[in-house]
Amino acid sequence: MTTDYQVMKNRIEELEERIEHLRVSRRVLMNLVEKLEKDKNAILSKLEKENRKLQRNNAMYAQSLLSKNRRIMELEAEMQNKLS
Repeated sequence: MTTDYQVMKNRIEELEERIEHLRVSRRVLMNLVEKLEKDKNAILSKLEKENRKLQRNNAMYAQSLLSKNRRIMELEAEMQNKLS
């Protein structure tokens, strides 16, 4: 009876130790997942900011091209009027 008891007791202690290791592993994994999530959000935020900057610059460039194109058309019209 004592040997059965001791075997069961040892098995319970072994299982409790494994459970504790699993808890530690879970905490480590959760911390890693949390860090990855924070890093991903930081990168995403940086990319969104850069995208807004590029869109703003693109809009200003397009506006500049449009303005220059209008001026070219005005000058061409003036030249046509002078030649006519």
